[in-house]
Amino acid sequence: MAANSLYDKYNDNSIMTASKEELTLMLYEGALKFANQAMTAIESKDYVKSNTLIMKVEDIIREFQMTLDFQYNISNDLNSLYDYMYGRLVEANMKKDLNILEEVRNMLREFRDTWKEAMNLAKQPA
Repeated sequence: MAANSLYDKYNDNSIMTASKEELTLMLYEGALKFANQAMTAIESKDYVKSNTLIMKVEDIIREFQMTLDFQYNISNDLNSLYDYMYGRLVEANMKKDLNILEEVRNMLREFRDTWKEAMNLAKQPA
């Protein structure tokens, strides 16, 4: 019990002290974790759990959409991609389709990897 409490405090502190860029990375990591868990739940035929987990991924996608800054042209493209992923997640949830979930997971992985690379490039001196 004490170990869980310490982990929770550490996790809360990590979130509270993270930069916006780090929080975005954490959201991508969370979406991937929930997608993986949803796939496992579908394979185990635990459809209630898979529903909950897919909805968590959907919530993260919507959070990304709500925080887009549309003064940049790329935001429109990102919004379209997020809309596509969200729609595919809804379909995957209704059909309990692992292939669709894998498609979205792969897209999320690409987004995450691109975000990490952008963070690394931003840290380099000009």
